[in-house]
Amino acid sequence: MDIHQNLELFRELMLCDGSIYSWCYEANGNLLYSNCPDQIVLAPAFEIFGCLGKMLEIGKTRSNPAFLSSEMGLVWGVAFEKSEDVLYRCHVIGPVFSSAISVDTIFHTVMSKDLSAYSTAWVQRFREALYQVPTSQYTIFSRNLRLLHYCVTGKRIEISEIYADIVDLKSPRTDSLHRDRHSVYMAEKAMLRMVEQGDLNYKQALSGSMMLSDGVGVSTKDPMTSARVSAIVFSSIVCRAAMRGGISPDEAYSVGDAYIQSALDAGTLDEISTICISMYDDFIRRVHRHRNKQDYSSPIRRCCEYMEMNLDRSIRAAELASLVGYSVTYLTRRFKEETGMGIGDYARLCRIERAKLLLETSDMSIQDISDALGFSTRSYFSQCFREVTGMTPKGYQQKNT
Repeated sequence: MDIHQNLELFRELMLCDGSIYSWCYEANGNLLYSNCPDQIVLAPAFEIFGCLGKMLEIGKTRSNPAFLSSEMGLVWGVAFEKSEDVLYRCHVIGPVFSSAISVDTIFHTVMSKDLSAYSTAWVQRFREALYQVPTSQYTIFSRNLRLLHYCVTGKRIEISEIYADIVDLKSPRTDSLHRDRHSVYMAEKAMLRMVEQGDLNYKQALSGSMMLSDGVGVSTKDPMTSARVSAIVFSSIVCRAAMRGGISPDEAYSVGDAYIQSALDAGTLDEISTICISMYDDFIRRVHRHRNKQDYSSPIRRCCEYMEMNLDRSIRAAELASLVGYSVTYLTRRFKEETGMGIGDYARLCRIERAKLLLETSDMSIQDISDALGFSTRSYFSQCFREVTGMTPKGYQQKNT
């Protein structure tokens, strides 16, 4: 059974069925995949409401799929992929509402007691995202979850075999997302490093920073004034990070000033938030284009971007050749001519660059980083890291944190 092909077909069917989105998590809780355009707010919500932890807890002891519901009325469905009865990955669909619900009513009820610790920018975007969450009848959503389970395991089950759990919303101050200045600093450091590197795979870092911080603390009772000040400061530091990534001062300041003016002219908090995210994405893409030399042909640039967006697994030359319509032999020769290195060497360099970022800006262990980036063993990861940087991962971490 080819799980990958099954899941691709399943995801296509879900997008045809009211835009029910798909997610894939590793057994350690890391998000591997999502086709949800609002994942920057809905992925954190899955964790905030305790569903991520409950999913991993259930997956260790059960094989049948599960419904996870928050007291806010959001529902997710989870199917568990296992290897020799050990949890390997969790495949998630949702969120959906099980019935027509007033977003304003439930949002104000839960917000008043549970989300006040989170940043205004994140809460505002979360509220907007709720309006796009589809409503799905229980029987239809159950059918979809049973289909997902079949795609993952090849086994048929009845609706009665699906496990259901209503998760109580955790206290924001006591879980792993505890807000402290060190966490804010680490999240912001990761964000700026991604600008400097032109890293298109940036959404997780941006999500984390939005949740941790409202931005610059200013003494004002006007939320719009606070948001505008934060937008100005954020634009300024991202602009400088882009210059460190190779963008010319003339281009960087011109772009940054335009976004600052847009933030000053904005009329709502959500508009300012959207401007900041657009600005961040714009600068990252400009640095990315600059770092991926313009003399690379379009197919070779596409191969480079594909490898950079799939750092968690080994990419074979045949896969890239199929992507751009070349033979393996021709692609291998063309890639070496244009980039000066082989496909495997380029992929390894990209993974080591991501490892450097994680060592500097996260609390992940060296073993977890090795696993997340698809290295076969920690010793092989350390060997590759030393060859590229001249240092061990531990030595690099001690020097740069």
